[in-house]
Amino acid sequence: MIQLTRLNNKPLFVNADLIKFVEQSPDTLVTLISGEKLVVLETAEEIRDRFVAFRRSVLQGVSLTWDTAPSHSPHPEPGSGVPGPEK
Repeated sequence: MIQLTRLNNKPLFVNADLIKFVEQSPDTLVTLISGEKLVVLETAEEIRDRFVAFRRSVLQGVSLTWDTAPSHSPHPEPGSGVPGPEK
């Protein structure tokens, strides 16, 4: 998924695999394969760069993190005070 921003400055996460095409004139319009259209603040080039980074991370098996979401390790360090997985 990639993070985009609606015109009201609210973040929006979009499944990058559902993007059909992106147009810019002058607003950026993202059309999904369902036909739904989204107008976002990012430029077409920014969306392309985020899409490429997302696909690259999928192919490399790397998880991207978002600034708005806290990072939680599935395996906390011993003694960190965070309960680990149940056995």
